[in-house]
Amino acid sequence: MAKSISIFFPAYNDGGTIASMVISALLTVRELTDDYEIIVINDGSADYTPQLLDELARVYEEVRIIHHEQNRGYGGALRTGFSSATKELIFYTDGDAQYDARELRVLYPALIDGVDMVNGYKISRSDPWYRTVIGRTYHWIVKLAFGLRLRDVDCDFRLIRRTIFDRVHLESNSGVICVEMMKKIQDAGFVIAEAPVHHYHRVYGSSQFFNFRRILRVGRDLLRLWEQLVLQPKLRRSSPEQN
Repeated sequence: MAKSISIFFPAYNDGGTIASMVISALLTVRELTDDYEIIVINDGSADYTPQLLDELARVYEEVRIIHHEQNRGYGGALRTGFSSATKELIFYTDGDAQYDARELRVLYPALIDGVDMVNGYKISRSDPWYRTVIGRTYHWIVKLAFGLRLRDVDCDFRLIRRTIFDRVHLESNSGVICVEMMKKIQDAGFVIAEAPVHHYHRVYGSSQFFNFRRILRVGRDLLRLWEQLVLQPKLRRSSPEQN
């Protein structure tokens, strides 16, 4: 029996791509289930994204828009998306069209009984060389520091059973929310499958993650997250042995 699906996109200044993402998602999800919704989180966009989204919602009754009056960060947008989803399954990817929403078809059959989420991994990365280097460095740092058993930690193309969030509660507002989410899901014992997806060049806008100030901020946030999710649990486990 087909599962109901909530699809959501975080969007920040994605006016040039978000309409095609929404329509691609609509055309795809109709092949998989009759019970679905599409949510877009406008995270305080300063371009024409808000007006475009309101028009999409006017035309398509399945589309719902949530506007953040001020930018809350990538983590804030994801948290709003997860908390707003109402269906059995949640699929999300970014609104910048570096992933193809139609490849939900790849993830959906992998969510078999006994699997709690399907995490995409990039077949190859279509970014400038410096972003590729930073991305790979980031991947290996967080994979080793947090003990993550994933092929691609920062692939934001995921299909998740909504019941996961009955036990997993997210707190981050920055881009490190993906590390927080995958660490908490893994540590809670949920079963994660992986599936290959394509990654494309950005054709509109600019990355909010890969600039020097944000890299410094991400490093600070990762250190705090590591202390919370790795160091403190280790200290708690070792303290009875010391008594």
